[in-house]
Amino acid sequence: MEHKEYFLKTSVWRLFFIAAIPGAISMLASALYGLFDGIFVGQILGDTAFASINLAFPFVIINFAISDLIAVGSAVPISIALGKQEEKEANNIFTCALLMIMGAGVVMGTLLYVGSPYLLAFLDASDEAQRLAVQYIRVYAIFSPFITGGFALDNYLRISGKTKFGMWLSITVSIATALLEFVFLFVLKLDIWGAALASCLSMFAFVLIAFLPFALGKFTLHLTKPKFSIKTTKQIIKCGLPIFLSNISGRVTSVVMNKALISMGGDSAVAIFGIQMYLGEVLNPVIYGICDSTQPAIGYNWGAKRLDRVKNLAKCIFSASAIVSIVAFTAMWFFPNILISLFTTSTDVGFLNEAVRALKIFAVSKLFFWFAFATQSYMTAVEKSFFATLISVGSAFIFPMTFIFALNSLGLTGLWLNAPLTMGACAIMSVVILFIFAKEMRKKEKIEQINLK
Repeated sequence: MEHKEYFLKTSVWRLFFIAAIPGAISMLASALYGLFDGIFVGQILGDTAFASINLAFPFVIINFAISDLIAVGSAVPISIALGKQEEKEANNIFTCALLMIMGAGVVMGTLLYVGSPYLLAFLDASDEAQRLAVQYIRVYAIFSPFITGGFALDNYLRISGKTKFGMWLSITVSIATALLEFVFLFVLKLDIWGAALASCLSMFAFVLIAFLPFALGKFTLHLTKPKFSIKTTKQIIKCGLPIFLSNISGRVTSVVMNKALISMGGDSAVAIFGIQMYLGEVLNPVIYGICDSTQPAIGYNWGAKRLDRVKNLAKCIFSASAIVSIVAFTAMWFFPNILISLFTTSTDVGFLNEAVRALKIFAVSKLFFWFAFATQSYMTAVEKSFFATLISVGSAFIFPMTFIFALNSLGLTGLWLNAPLTMGACAIMSVVILFIFAKEMRKKEKIEQINLK
């Protein structure tokens, strides 16, 4: 009854704000920690260390890829099952998903720890950058079984209607992480592995605190005796495939991009690209928080066949995502020097001018990113995983890889143009997908009207 009142009876805009605002703030807190991570490393350890994080980070994200697949893939069917009043099924999916995530963390962590030196050697970066990157990756690999469930638990808190609890927990953990990193790097003078250790310790604390209420049966979702089935596993994989393919293909693209950057501009080009990524990672999680936090509400109403509320919730996430993106574009376009100075102590005029030029080009991509991502999230929430997968693979792999090779003759300029061209192409694809889906929705609404008569 609690879920019915929350998801079906609350007005659409109020429901959106109740779900999306804490989710966005929660993700913003994590994003700001990521920003401070880049600032601390760049200012305290220097440009080579900052570049090494950018080399390492694609592999860190790959470590979380399968866990994120399960997290997103389970959240959608859990929400839909609750919308259908099938609580037993929802709790079974919840329990199975947590066990699958822990297993994935063990496997991926082991592979990453052993394979990191070989993966970094492929990039042909300087010996020092490779050494630092391996240190950074291996800390995450050791903690992998204990921290990869954090994203899933954040999702499950939202499904349980505990968005404020998740928000305050994320804020607290992000502040603690920043303080730990400052102590490790500035006070204790640890190497780059100290930055990774600060992150992992904080993530571990988040997982423990978030998991406890579920384990004690305090929330709607609770642990039960798991009953694995091929049907449940397929459902999880189907719904989580878009985010998984986006993570994997996006990181493969980042690795290829880093290799191209090294060949054309060395560690300094990688550092410029890293500045873009850190600034982008402030915007992207906020939009992700808005969309992802609203997914349970959309999924619940989809399961309850309230198509009118589904459409109105979709309008909310598109509107909010557009506003965030415009703000981000404005900051990057008009204040590039200030933003760049946060990450580097360099006084090299050539480096700084190239960084400003690259950041302004990158800013244009934010005018398109919001539309593609909001469409992808919406399609995931209503179980249109094929459409969501098209967008995720297009944005993370097909379009960027195509432009890397197609614009190779333009040198670094071609690499800087990659993001806006990729997001523009994805926005066009999203328009087509939404048009097709709108036709399907109109047919469903007509059928429901006939059935009501």
